[in-house]
Amino acid sequence: MTNKQIITIAGGGSTYTPGIIQAVLKNAESLPVKEIRLYDNDSERNQDMFLIIELLLKKEGHGRVKLTVTEDPRVAFSGCDFIFSQIRVGGLKMREQDEKIPLRHGLVGQETCGLGGFAYGMRSMAGLLEIVGYVQEFAPEAWLLNYTNPESIVSEAIRRQYPLIKMINACDMTISLEETMAVNYGYDRNNWVATYYGLNHFGWYTEIYDKSLGRDIMPELIEKLNKQEMNVADFNEGDVSWQEAFNMLSVMTKDFPTQIPNNYLEYYLYGDMIVEKADRDYTRANMVMAGREKNTKEMAQKIRCGVTDDVLNFNFGEHGQYIVDMATSILNDEHRRFMLLVPNHGAIPNLRPDAVVEVPAYVGATGVEPISLRGPINDFHKGLMEAQVAAEKLLVDAYFEGSYQKALQAFTLNQTVPNVRVAKKVLDEMITANHGYWPALS
Repeated sequence: MTNKQIITIAGGGSTYTPGIIQAVLKNAESLPVKEIRLYDNDSERNQDMFLIIELLLKKEGHGRVKLTVTEDPRVAFSGCDFIFSQIRVGGLKMREQDEKIPLRHGLVGQETCGLGGFAYGMRSMAGLLEIVGYVQEFAPEAWLLNYTNPESIVSEAIRRQYPLIKMINACDMTISLEETMAVNYGYDRNNWVATYYGLNHFGWYTEIYDKSLGRDIMPELIEKLNKQEMNVADFNEGDVSWQEAFNMLSVMTKDFPTQIPNNYLEYYLYGDMIVEKADRDYTRANMVMAGREKNTKEMAQKIRCGVTDDVLNFNFGEHGQYIVDMATSILNDEHRRFMLLVPNHGAIPNLRPDAVVEVPAYVGATGVEPISLRGPINDFHKGLMEAQVAAEKLLVDAYFEGSYQKALQAFTLNQTVPNVRVAKKVLDEMITANHGYWPALS
């Protein structure tokens, strides 16, 4: 049997932590664990999550797994085998600013896309670089599996400063989209072999081969999307904003009927529609605070008061399972296939080689083996991606160089921005709002 592992969750107080722990326990045979460490710089949230996970371990019959809660990086990382990173620098209060500042100027307000995503990226680079520094110091042989957004930006930053770190960058959006399509249209996603390319939250499916049917089902999926809008999967049940996102997927496939896009492309291709229907006073951050955050706080308080029956209440779909699947594929050298963020190096043959792209890849004991596309991508997608890659690289330049000019260029080139005047206004407001989080720009 494989030696029992020590897993550290960086951002342990996140509302997504229970879903990850559920997946760890579900896969105890292929990923045996002796200790779980919750690391977070927000002690209150981390202590709340400790109570929830402690009860979860007991109820699932894993009371012998040691559970540690800490704000000390030496305690968190020393001797660990895997780090699952899901940090949110600045928390939901700063996410609210990311969303509301652009909306005040008539631009898309979203946490990972547009200028909100760039503001979040500037904070995330600092936070994740700190985490990677701790890993290098206290657990240099550990694997760091990263969910921290925005993935392309933080991946670029880590590559520049820590090129040899054993790190895999992943986003669960493609898997969530696939699962939602499969549930809505009567397929089993476990039979799918998908071909996809793009950037983080910025890509397209070109083929979905169904092994049980022996054919590419992309044409019929597109036909179904055009005829029947999808309902959210059970892990997003009742979530109005996700329902609207899946409705927009049908809009996108009607306008561009040869590929299936990532949901998040709506923010770049239909920004005017998004802004028109947005509530500038109550954004997605407010919904999360009133939903998942409130629910988690209430669960912890009930446990603190001695309630243990019917208190655990969470459903996070594929999020936890996806990162655990990566860990088991490394640990057991399974060479399973995932959608991952990797340096391009020819995976997309006609895109600049130093881009951070999202493509299928195999994962085993030695790390990631990206799968190259069979040929070049079309000019429409290439043009969109080239501009976005350049904007993201300029933003990373701005972070490392402390350059206001590079930040302004990045904001201006972002695909959601119409002109430099509005880019400058938003940048200046973001600098003020992010005081203490961003490096000084001059």
